[in-house]
Amino acid sequence: MAEKKNDLRVSVLGLGAMGGVLAGALVDAGYATTVWNRSAGRADELVARGAKEAGSAAEAVTAADLVVVCLFGHSSVHEVLDPLRAELAGRTVVNVTTTKPSQSRELAAWATEAGVRYLDGGIMAVPSMIGKPGASILYSGSEGAFREHRELLELWAASTYYGEDAGLASLYDFALLSAMYVMFAGFMQGAAMLAPAGVSAREFAGMAAPWLTAMTGELEGFAKVIDGGDYTVPGQQSLEFSNLGMFLEAIAEEGVGDEPVAMVQRLIRRQVDAGKGDEGFARIFESVRRPAA
Repeated sequence: MAEKKNDLRVSVLGLGAMGGVLAGALVDAGYATTVWNRSAGRADELVARGAKEAGSAAEAVTAADLVVVCLFGHSSVHEVLDPLRAELAGRTVVNVTTTKPSQSRELAAWATEAGVRYLDGGIMAVPSMIGKPGASILYSGSEGAFREHRELLELWAASTYYGEDAGLASLYDFALLSAMYVMFAGFMQGAAMLAPAGVSAREFAGMAAPWLTAMTGELEGFAKVIDGGDYTVPGQQSLEFSNLGMFLEAIAEEGVGDEPVAMVQRLIRRQVDAGKGDEGFARIFESVRRPAA
């Protein structure tokens, strides 16, 4: 067991795959750590390493100055915390449960009414990445809480603060994950197209990873065009040239689904049909920013 780090008492509510790893990092760093989980058996390994298991969420909260919440969704946070308003008053809550921006803001308002300092976190990592290079956690809400506990937060991942609006961390989180999932869907599209030819997904991954990495260099240029609002800047690939009709025909000929590419084609066609076909590909941002009725 690590030597006790300081007088800060920390409790972690929720010992799922992520919560357990977060708690373990605190224990290993020497923080006086109390843990609680709704189902039994999750705390045994942490207790063996030096954590204290609470018999109830109330016991965990009263044992701590800082309460870390890592539960399953917005409703579960309220189910656990609503009965503990009195116990939470005067304490700091760091909520790293995945919630929508509107839900993060609602929880922040709830915390303010309860006399609780609230910091919302969006974890940009899988459990195995916690405490390692490449992991990051985005925070918004109480600046005081972020500054006071930054040393602790940095145990888990590189920590960035985005402001007092408690919904911003979640907003950034969802935006980044949206880009990730669409990229993953594009990979699945390509793998499905190659499968009838006997090409394994693993072989395709070896080709796709360096290609996609190289293509991320285009993001800065797209961003400059979008922020400037001028899609006629010379040097851009036009929407007419970007027509994916031939792609869709080729996909159909392979007998596989076309949803990822068809989605991009719809975004392109909306701008072409509006008479913007000679403008740059970045203009599909407008199809997303102002969705069709």
